[in-house]
Amino acid sequence: MSYLNTKPLLYGFREHPVLRKMDLTVDYPAKIAGQLIDGSVDVGLVPVAIIPRMTESHIISDFCIGAEGAVASVCLFSEVPLQNIKRIFLDYQSRTSVALLKVLIKEYWRLDVELVETTGDYQHFITGTDAALVIGDRALQQRLISSFIYDLAEHWIRFTSLPFVFAAWISNKALDIEFIQQFNDANAIGLNNIPAVVAENTYGPYDLTVYYTKNISYRLTPSKRQGAPAFLSYLQ
Repeated sequence: MSYLNTKPLLYGFREHPVLRKMDLTVDYPAKIAGQLIDGSVDVGLVPVAIIPRMTESHIISDFCIGAEGAVASVCLFSEVPLQNIKRIFLDYQSRTSVALLKVLIKEYWRLDVELVETTGDYQHFITGTDAALVIGDRALQQRLISSFIYDLAEHWIRFTSLPFVFAAWISNKALDIEFIQQFNDANAIGLNNIPAVVAENTYGPYDLTVYYTKNISYRLTPSKRQGAPAFLSYLQ
């Protein structure tokens, strides 16, 4: 994925031997998910919500994009308190974040709101009783603007007492064990060199050291492996 939150995972691939066995491309989550489903890519760092739509799926890495507290970059933004929101514009770039929002609206917040699909820029619609789900780098920027910020990971954890997995490395076929081991090793390099990753990605709107060490939780721990199927059970 082409967001700042993937930089620590991708950092170690550039000079790693595993890169000789793969072609690495970047795009936004929903597009990569479609490519994984139709078979035009073999592995993707994709939203876990697509797993039920795949005929075959394998989580191939010990790393993910997850959260054990506030994630900062997947939020509902508003100018009014939660209970006063009438309409929510949805981010088109992540199906998992939209699905998580819908679960929270129905099962936790119990809101009666209109949901509006989007295809491009829509943050300017956040006004009055109109709110928006914004993800990724745009969400970090929106934090400087909106009066009310509802962090979806934080509210999921309050609701379920489980961490949340936004995206995992998923393949649509069984892969060679040696490749998976090298792939895992490449992921770990950046996480062991966060200062170097931050130095390469200077970013004014948000402190990336905080983002990479406090907000995003990259290890696919046993508790996260419990959180992912709990979320999928709500989708089903």
